[in-house]
Amino acid sequence: MTSTISTVPAQRHDKPASAASKAFAVQQAFTRISATGSVHSLRGIAAAAGLDDATTHRILQTGVEDRTFEQVGRGRYRLGTGTTLAGLQAMADAPSPASTHSTLVTLHEATGGLVLLYVLSPFGGAKRLCTDYAVGDTDPAEVGMTAEDVVSVSRSLRTGASGRVILAYLPQKIRDLVLAEDVPPTAGPGVIRCNERLADSLTEIRQLGFAIGRQECMLGWDSVAAPVFWQDSIMGSVLLLRPANNMPTDLRPMIYHTRKAAEEISQLTPAPMAPVA
Repeated sequence: MTSTISTVPAQRHDKPASAASKAFAVQQAFTRISATGSVHSLRGIAAAAGLDDATTHRILQTGVEDRTFEQVGRGRYRLGTGTTLAGLQAMADAPSPASTHSTLVTLHEATGGLVLLYVLSPFGGAKRLCTDYAVGDTDPAEVGMTAEDVVSVSRSLRTGASGRVILAYLPQKIRDLVLAEDVPPTAGPGVIRCNERLADSLTEIRQLGFAIGRQECMLGWDSVAAPVFWQDSIMGSVLLLRPANNMPTDLRPMIYHTRKAAEEISQLTPAPMAPVA
């Protein structure tokens, strides 16, 4: 299947050129090689950032002064408290609920499906949380969507198109932790139980920029999901749900509108993505 919308890569491997981009590359290296709080060697950080040891050392030492980085012993570093403060400040510029909801309504009207917005939640492990939805006049209970479906099944990143889309762009260490989780007992018949197949699907998502679910979360419901980014970091996903017997054979319009909605929400962040053609 060919998509006309450009995809967003999981990582960028271009060698940083300017001093600012080199400093940013060092900071981002920590998110690629470890969980928050982990300590790493100068050489390991330099390799992840795509820089030489001397340049990386200068950047790290400068960052120690403003608490962006913290030196732990000889030649070992971790992210400092300054990074947390910067993240809290960036949250003030997050997309407003009103602006994101209008995008979800537009997607619902264009496709006739149920539309949900999920965000990555750090509480209780890597999970996802539904923060907004657009279902028109449909009562979720009338179509078999119970509170248990929303709270339990949809929390797992290994279940459903919306979860797999988020999982595909997370660091490998976090992906491994999610793959080690049990499949929720109330998952749909189409859930991917084989970890090898699940890992292959994550690679495909990063290549295509979307995921298709066939009754993964609930019996009788198919889905399309696309990632929402905050700059180059995964923030959540937009999910489109339609009854399996009412999902069109040609999914290209469903994919296009879902990805367009996800990109529009991503464009509301401080560093917008390229617009949809």
